[in-house]
Amino acid sequence: FEYAAPGTYISNPEPVRESRINYLNGGVKLGIELFRGVKIDSRLRGAKVNYPSDSLFSDKPSLQSFIDAQELWTRGKALEIDVKEQSPDRFVFHVTNCEYARMYREMGLGHIGHLMSCNRDGTFCQGYDPNITLERRQTIMEGAPCCTFRYSYTTK
Repeated sequence: FEYAAPGTYISNPEPVRESRINYLNGGVKLGIELFRGVKIDSRLRGAKVNYPSDSLFSDKPSLQSFIDAQELWTRGKALEIDVKEQSPDRFVFHVTNCEYARMYREMGLGHIGHLMSCNRDGTFCQGYDPNITLERRQTIMEGAPCCTFRYSYTTK
């Protein structure tokens, strides 16, 4: 990559996207090396998501309010989705175009884009509502033709 410093600056730039989500995602990787080259390790992950009172998420968390917020992620065609199933306890869709994957590839980071972006999807939905789980078998970032999202809502 080559980079040239800008010659002029915009005095009052318009934001590209305004974040209205307070998202905390953390994790710890623990492990032990048994002997040279043989390791056992595990990862603990968690997330906590909260929203301002005037956001789309101001109602009690539910799968429906999570579905209603999809426009935040699809805005500007950042993600193009094909909804396969939508009910009070299931939301299934395929991402058919992902601008995030394109961006990571253009930056030369396509090989780790799924770790930096896709990896948080499961903990994000559980941080929003612990009753929502995500099953995803493939992603565009990892070379598949589409991402398969299968959200389910189960009262615990």
